[in-house]
Amino acid sequence: MAEKTEDSISKDKKEAENQEKPDAQMPAMSFSTFIISLNHSALFHLGVIADPSTGIKTKNIELAKQSIDIIALLGEKTKGNLTEEEDGMLKSLLYDLRMIYVKETQ
Repeated sequence: MAEKTEDSISKDKKEAENQEKPDAQMPAMSFSTFIISLNHSALFHLGVIADPSTGIKTKNIELAKQSIDIIALLGEKTKGNLTEEEDGMLKSLLYDLRMIYVKETQ
C-alpha cells in the first residue's frame, strides 16, 4: 500500500473539512429567523411539510401544539418590544398555525 504524501494528506483533510460545512450559508440569527424556525417546526409536526431527509410527512400533534404555544409565549413576553414587521409576522404565523392545528385536530 502506498504511503500518503503530505500533499495528499493535506488535500484529504481539506476535503473532509468541506464535507462538514453545510452547502448553504445559515441566515443570520434574528428574532424573525427564530420565529420562522419555530413555525417550520410546527408545520413539520402538523404534517404540512415533509422531513427533508426522507421526504415523508408525519404528524405529531402534541409537538406541533408545543411549538405553537412557544410562539404564543414569545409573543406575550416580547409585547411592546418588537418592530411592526416582527409583530405582524408573529401574529400572522400564529394565526395560520392555529387554523391548521384546529383543522388537523377535528
